[in-house]
Parts: sequence; C-alpha cells; structure tokens
Amino acid sequence: MKKSVIGILAIVALVFALAFPVAVPAAPPAPKPQPAAHPAAAPEPHPEIREAIASLRRAREHLNHAAHDFGGHRVEAIHAVDAAIGQLETCLKYDR
Repeated sequence: MKKSVIGILAIVALVFALAFPVAVPAAPPAPKPQPAAHPAAAPEPHPEIREAIASLRRAREHLNHAAHDFGGHRVEAIHAVDAAIGQLETCLKYDR
C-alpha cells in the first residue's frame, strides 16, 4: 500500500509539473515605440551652433558694458563678434 501511495503521489507530481507551465498565460507583448506626434518633438538641429550664437551675444553684451576701451580693441572685438554671429546665422539658413 505504501508503494502505491508513493507511486500515485509521484504521478500526481509529474502531471502538475508538466501541466502547470502550459496553464500559465503568456506575458503581453511589449508596446511598440510610437513615432513623434509633431515635428516640435524632433531634436533641434545644430544645437552647438545655436549655443555658440548665444555665447557670442552674451560676450557682446559684456563688451558693450565694459569699463575700459582697451586701446580701441573693444570696438574691434564687438565688430568681430557681430561678424561671427552673422556667419553662424548664415550657416543655419543654408541648412534648411
């Protein structure tokens, strides 16, 4: 009798071991990434150039408010900064 109980328990354990993984539902599929809804979400083109323009504008403000003329070089530096800003803005126009 003892052998038959152990045999039945072994068979029941084997049935559960084989049937249980089949009964477990599969995980839902991973959602697909959605494309950007509008063009504003796209990364900004040439962020380095735009950052350089902003830095040059800040430099021009510092030069405009400088306490000294630095022997006339401050005015030349302001003109050079304006020319650099103009060149960078032209670069951005040609990218379109």
